[in-house]
Amino acid sequence: MRKTALNTALWTTLVVSLGVSLSACSGGHEEVKAPERVEEAAEIARANAPEAEDMEFAETEPMVVATADTAGTEDEDVDMAASAVAEESAGDSEDLAVNVGAELYDKQCMACHATGLLNAPKYGDAAAWAPRIEKGVATLTDHSANGFNQMPAQAYNGVTEDQIKAAVEYMIAAAS
Repeated sequence: MRKTALNTALWTTLVVSLGVSLSACSGGHEEVKAPERVEEAAEIARANAPEAEDMEFAETEPMVVATADTAGTEDEDVDMAASAVAEESAGDSEDLAVNVGAELYDKQCMACHATGLLNAPKYGDAAAWAPRIEKGVATLTDHSANGFNQMPAQAYNGVTEDQIKAAVEYMIAAAS
């Protein structure tokens, strides 16, 4: 009789423990974030990151863009020439943006995005990037340049927001 009571008590404890642990793991709970630890995580990432390198980026020619003032003027030859230059420059600037984005990724972004450090979405992981891509390039560029949650600010040591935008677009293209 004593053995049966002990078995019943042990089984009851097991079942109750299992129920409590399952309810703790079930959905419906908000994710707990620790914003006060973001700066600490950023400092750890900076301390473990490779040394910043001097980066040289190619000079680009100004892009001719037709404005509302030139649209509808009588001098269509000027408009056509401007359009031709803009189309020609667009291809060159896209190639340049990809090169700048790839270079900045290799030198600065890869430290976290290649491994998923600090919950960074991994390069080329479409599922991890999808909710971020929905926010738009402007938001992602702002978050990357100025820092957001666990991501430390990347606009330092002469890195411009345009270069960061190129890197963001480079990573988005790999995940799309």
